[in-house]
Amino acid sequence: MAGWRPATLLLFLLGFLFLSDASMHLSGQRLRSRLQRDRRHIRPNIILILTDDQDIELGSMLAMNKTKRIMIQGGTHFSNAFSTTPMCCPSRSSILTGKYVHNHHTYTNNENCSSPSWQAHHEPHTFAVHLNNSGYRTAFFGKYLNEYNGSYVPPGWREWVALVKNSRFYNYTLCRNGVREKHGMEYSKDYLTDLITNNSINYFRMSKRLSPHRPVMMVLSHVAPHGPEDAAPQYSTAFPNASQHITPSYNYAPNPDKHWILRYTGPMKPVHMQFTNLLQRRRLQTLLSVDDSVEKIYNMLVEMGELDNTYIIYMSDHGYHIGQFGLVKGKSMPYEFDIRVPFYIRGPNVEAGAINSHIVLNVDLAPTLLDVAGVDIPVDMDGKSILKLLDTERPINRFQFNKKGKVWRDSFLVERGKLLHKLSDVKEEMQENALPKYQRVRDLCQKAEYQTPCEQPGQKWQCMEDPSGMLRLYKCKSMAGLYAPHAQDQISGNAQLYQRGSPSQHCDCEPAVPFKRKKMLTKRKLKPKKSLSRNRWARALPPHLDSIVYTLDLEEGYRPITPKNISHTLERKQATYEGNEEFSGMEPTDNNLILPAALKVTYRCSILINDTVKCDGGLYKSLQAWKDHKLHIEHEIETLQTKIKNLREVKSHLKKVRPKECECNHKIYQYKNISLRLKSEHMHSLRLVSKDKKQWLLKEQKRRKKLRKMLKRLRNNDTCSMPGLTCFTHNNQHWQTAPFWTMGPFCACTSANNNTYWCLRTINDTHNFLFCEFATGFLEYFDLNTDPYQLINAVGSLDRNALNYMHLQLMKLRSCKGQKQCSPDTGPKEQNNFNDYRPLHRRKRPRTKKPSSKSMGQIWEGWVG
Repeated sequence: MAGWRPATLLLFLLGFLFLSDASMHLSGQRLRSRLQRDRRHIRPNIILILTDDQDIELGSMLAMNKTKRIMIQGGTHFSNAFSTTPMCCPSRSSILTGKYVHNHHTYTNNENCSSPSWQAHHEPHTFAVHLNNSGYRTAFFGKYLNEYNGSYVPPGWREWVALVKNSRFYNYTLCRNGVREKHGMEYSKDYLTDLITNNSINYFRMSKRLSPHRPVMMVLSHVAPHGPEDAAPQYSTAFPNASQHITPSYNYAPNPDKHWILRYTGPMKPVHMQFTNLLQRRRLQTLLSVDDSVEKIYNMLVEMGELDNTYIIYMSDHGYHIGQFGLVKGKSMPYEFDIRVPFYIRGPNVEAGAINSHIVLNVDLAPTLLDVAGVDIPVDMDGKSILKLLDTERPINRFQFNKKGKVWRDSFLVERGKLLHKLSDVKEEMQENALPKYQRVRDLCQKAEYQTPCEQPGQKWQCMEDPSGMLRLYKCKSMAGLYAPHAQDQISGNAQLYQRGSPSQHCDCEPAVPFKRKKMLTKRKLKPKKSLSRNRWARALPPHLDSIVYTLDLEEGYRPITPKNISHTLERKQATYEGNEEFSGMEPTDNNLILPAALKVTYRCSILINDTVKCDGGLYKSLQAWKDHKLHIEHEIETLQTKIKNLREVKSHLKKVRPKECECNHKIYQYKNISLRLKSEHMHSLRLVSKDKKQWLLKEQKRRKKLRKMLKRLRNNDTCSMPGLTCFTHNNQHWQTAPFWTMGPFCACTSANNNTYWCLRTINDTHNFLFCEFATGFLEYFDLNTDPYQLINAVGSLDRNALNYMHLQLMKLRSCKGQKQCSPDTGPKEQNNFNDYRPLHRRKRPRTKKPSSKSMGQIWEGWVG
């Protein structure tokens, strides 16, 4: 027995080890399968706190001590966080979809903002849909999109309490899970910031009570500090001396080296500067309620024991400016104060008290939330998850000799506006064969029809040389061209066009109304021709007025003006700033300009029948008055164009409902009427075939909205709004809560319709610059290492190779799709010091055909800087 005991013991030990190993293997498999099966129950909660129009460059975070303590001391601050489009609806659409504006097509706060196209193609693919499908309890509270009308609940949200339309603190309407809910002016029940906070806390508690292990994702979308900047009553006296907005670029105007709106904008007047101080104060006061909201959310998570399993993200949709470059207030500029945003994150495995300098964009939020939840990131998202930037550095083991630095982007796109054409569809051969604009103009000027002066009947264009020697096409604006066809028609006996209304030719089959017909025909006879210029007038000024003055009336055509129409009751106002008098083109003058039997076409200018114009002396002395009056004329032209368009619609309607003609004696007009009717019907059918019905409806809706705004301005005698400019009027009744504005009404313009741009923003170890191409052809370049406030446009210091290189980089980003194209990685060792002004990438780019010097010249033909 002693002989077999060791062998038996050995076999027993081997069997025990085998069985224990097998049981451990099976238990490990069961554990992994159970973890995979219950993965959704252990995933972290996500709370996104989003503010509206909150800057970081003007010191708004200095007022939020509670948020800084919770988010900065307890989490990570991304010091280089940006919005790719500094406008509300485009940026929020990018946050929801993880895409650049040129991929989700929400270009402005109106165009495609919560439109049927957005609802059909992009809203079903937001991060909320993916998280909801993966098992998260999703909830949204607050402002959604500017044009959201509250008629539906977007997909992906289990709890939906969203603001209808744009930001308000009181007197707003909510869509609560599909049911409209109106609110008034009572602070305890209606103040939106507090309502968002209380509703979100109640929903989180209820969700954890019903499903303790199910993760929750909530969005708290506050309207602060967006206008109307209504603070809670307890904070209405805070920050009496707020001045954080006064930066080196404050009231730095005019800026002749920047794009059009900044060249047009002059220094602010004292009333504007007083307004900016009060505006900054009110904005900071609204943020105090958001500061309280962050603290309440934090305390709730601590109380429920969910803090260590919850990611909290705090950010804004874009920045803001208050007085920078003379712009009283607003956003939508490509500069730091508008594109930089606060961005903080805390949660599991996030280093506390850290500052991360990597570039983070609003398009990164959606893929980051999906990565946190363990959901696959769609390939069509342009942003990338920032989780790998939050990993704490692990110690290097003994087998790892060369530790690589983190690879991340160093450049991104800032865009505002619409691509005029698809750049990817243009072939290189077509680009090389395409003639630049100056060459096309030169070829047109070879034609005889453009070489004669604007004196021929019906001539519309004339080719002339500008002061620099370049050939340009100018529209003929001669009054002779208006009268010559009309006079020739009368001389040649073309009055037969009106024979139909004469008593001798009229058919007696149905009762006639000779008096009314005669009156209508008189108006038609005096109707001006279509050659009336729609642009600003450029005429030679005579030394004196010695002819009859004519004025334009839509119904009675050009008619002589008599002295009885002259009004001398208008009083001229004076605007004094820094001791100098300025003429305002929007205000009447009292210059005693005596016109012989004349009436002014505008209140400052008169036009004679001999094709001359005379204005009062103020327009010739003040550049600002000249600009203002030119804008006033364009405003009047736009009004007349709208009226003409409406008349054409009525005319088209009358053609459709025209009663049948009598069958007697109409041979004279039969051929003409049939040909015109066939032509109009043919053109109408072509238009219906060429236009999609939905697209036509959208355009019609946009046109009618524009018409309503125009009519409203005319009814209210609004002289602030000008064509092509975004202006606002502020008065003592604008703010309904303290502190109040008491300095009376004023007008200011904040942006322009041609403020469309595409910019390349680069930040790395050696370079920090902004390069912009505007739709007008203007170029801007700022080296933020030497000019952090973008005061001087340094595009003139760049050589042609650097310009072309940055242009090509920008063109790639303008047409990029997906993470690989839109968020290329660049590591520390891959940076290049090839040029002091170039973006620094040394990645292997695909081989492309090297552009010739001729094609390089064509790329930049027309660009100015």
